[in-house]
Amino acid sequence: MSAIPAGFKQTEVGVIPQDWEVKLLPDVCRFRGGKAHEQHISDTGKYVCVNSKFISTDGKIRKYSSANFCGAKRNDVLMVMSDLPNGRALAKAYLVEQDDLYAVNQRVCALTAYRDCPQYLFYILNRNPYFLGFDDGVSQTHLLNHVFQKCQLSMPPSMGEQRAIAAALSDVDTLLAKLDQFIAKKRDLTQAAMQQLLTGQIRLPGFSGEWEVKRLEEIADCLDNLRVPLNEAQRGEMRGDYPYCGANGVLDFVNDYVLDDDIILIAEDGGYFDEYAYRPIAYRMIGKCWVNNHAHILKAKVGHDQGFLFFSLVHKNVLSYLASGTRAKLNKSEMWKIEVNMPFEPTEQTAIATVLSDMDAELAALEARRDKTRALKQGMMQELLTGRIRLV
Repeated sequence: MSAIPAGFKQTEVGVIPQDWEVKLLPDVCRFRGGKAHEQHISDTGKYVCVNSKFISTDGKIRKYSSANFCGAKRNDVLMVMSDLPNGRALAKAYLVEQDDLYAVNQRVCALTAYRDCPQYLFYILNRNPYFLGFDDGVSQTHLLNHVFQKCQLSMPPSMGEQRAIAAALSDVDTLLAKLDQFIAKKRDLTQAAMQQLLTGQIRLPGFSGEWEVKRLEEIADCLDNLRVPLNEAQRGEMRGDYPYCGANGVLDFVNDYVLDDDIILIAEDGGYFDEYAYRPIAYRMIGKCWVNNHAHILKAKVGHDQGFLFFSLVHKNVLSYLASGTRAKLNKSEMWKIEVNMPFEPTEQTAIATVLSDMDAELAALEARRDKTRALKQGMMQELLTGRIRLV
């Protein structure tokens, strides 16, 4: 057991500064459980309906003001009390920052701080490990009132310190929100560029040659004979550093490989076929990897650009090529019939692929920055909400 640092003390919620307190949730805020209000939803009325996803649908659906409900207003903290197994919404919190009045349904509770900082209360309650401990991953979890009664929170003694902690975390949240907006805009631009460049609507400078439509079997080789499925037990005995690939991406890592090449993997079954417009049905692997039997392995033939082929397939609508049944499947014989519109000149194919690859790289860099910022926030919360770093 590690020694407790000077100026700190051991408590029920962990090691915190000597001058901090551990308080029960009922001593910090007023608790109100939500009520079913679906039958009262209307386009009129002045209360915005809130469920486990918080603002209902487009945010315009209102609750009749005459209905019996649990209301919330600015500076209240709303928290999800009921969620499906591993639904990722249990104990998710929302700080009301608008002047709108909210009607909270039975899956959500409303918490009103007595004297402490509402923003600090939001950060210490949002996905709090105490509440997540009641999720068994099997059955739907309901956080009953007695669970809230026993929740303990570490509280700085002054409102000023609580506000300083909340402000620091809020600044990171603002940065994350801006990154999310920038990424969404960048993703839209990339999608638009793909649509225009892969159809010849926009031509890159210096190119004016003809385009042609070719079937996939004319421009690609299939390496499905190299696929080797491994079950979970087998993979457990082969832990390593090489990606083990399935229909939609890397599933695991093993100590051997079946391919060392630049390949395109397109889902044979289990792919995101219905969601092709915004989720990939194909992905590219470069280097050593192991591929199971749920993805076709493709490589562009000589005279055709691998990158162009990948971008032509990643969001391809292949629904008309799928075999019917309980599980949608892209059989090899049907896959060969997929048509790709492409420039006759390989140099134009390569130029288009380069532009789209550069855009993908920029998007990946932004997503990596966002992920690092999220990790930074988690570290800040661990330090600030336990008092290991003091801001006042």
